[in-house]
Amino acid sequence: MEMIFIYGPVASGKLTIARELGRLTGFSVFHNHLIVDAVASVFPFGTEQFVRLRERMWLDMMHEAAVAARSLVFTFAPEPSVAEGFAQRARDIVEAAGGRTRFVRLSVPAAEQEKRLVAPSRAEFGKLRSLDLLRELREQFAASERAMPEPQVAIDTCALAPAEAARAIVRALALPLASTK
Repeated sequence: MEMIFIYGPVASGKLTIARELGRLTGFSVFHNHLIVDAVASVFPFGTEQFVRLRERMWLDMMHEAAVAARSLVFTFAPEPSVAEGFAQRARDIVEAAGGRTRFVRLSVPAAEQEKRLVAPSRAEFGKLRSLDLLRELREQFAASERAMPEPQVAIDTCALAPAEAARAIVRALALPLASTK
């Protein structure tokens, strides 16, 4: 079982690249907002209950995928409400069940990030779309990203289109391609 843990700043293309990577490999795509949105439907973002339940649900899903030998692509935006050491706990839970975690870091220049932030597609999962809030939190987001594990692959999403980025990840990590039966 492989877990490809794609992380990067807001609007760096994580979900778009994850979907393409899932298409190429047949891995399931576990977009972090699936859990964020579920928990936020009951508890306000950032509250103690929200933070605790969000992490528990992320880790439970990763554990069950590893136990079932179901490879997946997980998308994650490092930010201050996530408890310190989450990425290592995710790696540990997958490895304890016999899987392997590979980290992929995406980056995007600030000007491009701001252009992407207001794209209508970001509304699908209630993603951050406020330029003012992004600018206010940018350094906190950057500090959270610096605490992430060293990636096996790093991609500037302005340099590669999503399909090219996904193919670069497949090559760099020697991932199997989905069968085309």
